[in-house]
Amino acid sequence: MNSVGTPLLWGSFAVVVAIMLAIDLLLQGRRGAHAMSMKQAAVWSVIWVSLSLLFNLAFWWYLSETQGRAIADTQALAFLTGYLIEKALAVDNVFVWLMLFSYFAVPAALQRRVLIYGVLGAIVLRTIMIFTGTWLITQFSWVLYLFGAFLLFTGIKMAVAKEDDSSLENKPLVRWLKGHLRMTDTIENEHFVVRKNGLLFATPLLLVLILVELSDVIFAVDSIPAIFAVTTDPFIVLTSNLFAILGLRAMYFLLAGVAERFSMLKYGLSVILVFIGVKMLIVDFFHIPVGISLGVVGAILALTLLFNSWVNWRNDRQNKMK
Repeated sequence: MNSVGTPLLWGSFAVVVAIMLAIDLLLQGRRGAHAMSMKQAAVWSVIWVSLSLLFNLAFWWYLSETQGRAIADTQALAFLTGYLIEKALAVDNVFVWLMLFSYFAVPAALQRRVLIYGVLGAIVLRTIMIFTGTWLITQFSWVLYLFGAFLLFTGIKMAVAKEDDSSLENKPLVRWLKGHLRMTDTIENEHFVVRKNGLLFATPLLLVLILVELSDVIFAVDSIPAIFAVTTDPFIVLTSNLFAILGLRAMYFLLAGVAERFSMLKYGLSVILVFIGVKMLIVDFFHIPVGISLGVVGAILALTLLFNSWVNWRNDRQNKMK
């Protein structure tokens, strides 16, 4: 498979990820279980975004020196576009986490442990899925059309789907897990499993972790094909994806208190998925440059947030008048 990734680039990326994980998982957790405040979450979110952009700048400089300015501009723009798409789609994943933690009444201080393992699991699963997807595309080019059709369908479905008010308790997967796991009735501090009377019992925290990991797999089915619409280079797809994932824990705590204020976001995300799906389906007839794709995705997100702000302002005004 063709890739701009050289041993130096892959090695540098691995080192950066290791350092970021050490900071995120060790330094933040050195004092034991605690919830991240919104201020801390905002600071860490800025740090993760800044580090991702710095990596992209270093990536651009390296390619500019070794392969020329034109290639550097194209590949760095592809990284930025993929990163923005993944960040945007990850917000929907965060909302699912909020629902899971709320339903299972997981205290804020214990959510940290679930999210740590959730992020680690997501990194492993995304890496496997990305290399599998890259291999499929190199072997069967028509797979891109399947990805495009799937994204088009998913985007339309996201826009028209109604809110699912059914209880998680009634979901087939939750019923199956509870039926096949020996489980305690209550959360046992930070433990995923506990031993009682010589027998191992899963705790509700383990069930939440399993659902968090499964939710990431489901959302990865959307986000990874979306990035393949920008580039099929495994280095750019993987790096942009993982850099977006590394900041998910901070993003979660940042949005935890204001999730209900983003009611219009799903419509913006649905438009992005439809646009990317169409881009993949017409690639043999009309190629949309990466720069235009970045501009369209950014414009859709900006307009969605502006419209969402207006909706919130109108609702707040109506509530004050009651």
